[in-house]
Amino acid sequence: MAQIIRICDETSMLDTLNYQIHGPDIADAPVLVLLHGLFGSADNLSVIRRDFESTHKVISMDLPDHGESPRSEGFSFERWAQKVALTLTNLDIDKASIVAHSLGGKVAMYLSYINPLLIDKLIILDIAPVAYSPRHQNVINGLTAVDLLHLSNRTEAKSSLAKFVKDPGTQGFLLKSLYQDEQRNWKWRFNLEQLINDYDKLSQWPLSDKVVFKHPVLFIKGKNSDYINSEHQATILQQFPAAIAKIVDAGHWLHAEKPQVINRLITNHLRGLL
Repeated sequence: MAQIIRICDETSMLDTLNYQIHGPDIADAPVLVLLHGLFGSADNLSVIRRDFESTHKVISMDLPDHGESPRSEGFSFERWAQKVALTLTNLDIDKASIVAHSLGGKVAMYLSYINPLLIDKLIILDIAPVAYSPRHQNVINGLTAVDLLHLSNRTEAKSSLAKFVKDPGTQGFLLKSLYQDEQRNWKWRFNLEQLINDYDKLSQWPLSDKVVFKHPVLFIKGKNSDYINSEHQATILQQFPAAIAKIVDAGHWLHAEKPQVINRLITNHLRGLL
């Protein structure tokens, strides 16, 4: 029988991340952890979750400062990776495969460095272990342009956002995190102010001179995305010497654009066929 579980204990939430569990109520079911990207939430990879929840215990997490996870006082890859590990420890999970997109991919890669024994299979969606120059300024400008205090409806929010973010798909992705609380006040489900303050830090990569993880890692690149390019190949192999690369005809949100292709690649990697 499938189950869905959420953390609700306030004390636990101080140290662990908010999560959902989907999948068979079987003690020895393999565990698959899903980590979303910047300005996302636990349900962003639901198209992957639905494909694996019949065979795996799928754990979708909100990263710190996102969704219903605790707010932080400052970003570091180590702290965020430790939060993921602690959440799994509290669930009595000592081995898990991880599928992680964008910023979540960087967190998963850092986790593989500090706790390699926790990782069974690792799949990274459209992100490289490198420092990136700023690339979200239009998104940040659009989000800050939404006047939450005087907002009347979602249409107004979309209009303000669209002045800076032209792509309708990106608009829709961001607006999924806009909601009204019990007092009917408009809020974002991510900690926008803190993420803006931490943006330079989360754009960096502190392990560039390290061999991060020696076991096979599947990197899946969106053909129409520039998050991974040919210049990153040597860097990836230096840090992940057993890396495997696949290219999918899609953009940065490749799991949303080509879910069947992505799920097939994930399945093959989990089975050791890649």
